[in-house]
Amino acid sequence: MPNRDTGFWLLQVPGWLLLAYLVYAQALPAFDYELGVAMGTQEPAAKITDVGAAFWYGFALGDLVIYIPLLLAGLIGSGCGRAWGRAVLAAALGITIYWPVVSLAVVVAARGAAGWNLGDETAYWSVLPLIAVWATWGLWYVARQGKNRNQ
Repeated sequence: MPNRDTGFWLLQVPGWLLLAYLVYAQALPAFDYELGVAMGTQEPAAKITDVGAAFWYGFALGDLVIYIPLLLAGLIGSGCGRAWGRAVLAAALGITIYWPVVSLAVVVAARGAAGWNLGDETAYWSVLPLIAVWATWGLWYVARQGKNRNQ
């Protein structure tokens, strides 16, 4: 049985919330990007150019086929105290650190580019750093779990 300390819950609860959000915000738009635009989870090409929309669609598709299944399996496996679950969750957390950094870098690098009219970046700068910090802490926590089991 896994150690159900505060860290366990600080990893599991936000992890499941993130997973639910990813299914809504990324999995559905991977099938129909315009649906994501209508739902407000994706930026329209008119605002970020066709290349920007292709970039966001690429993230949605990658999340659907790789990230969401890894996060789901990792949360379940680590929640059950399985070593493979910790390893899979660590992989998902690595992605969770990576994609906010990439997304914020794009937002900064595209400022002033022809056709890029993102406008208010507040949502990006409010949420993505928090996700990256949580995932960094989660990766440290998962690594410590494995180390503590091996001692």
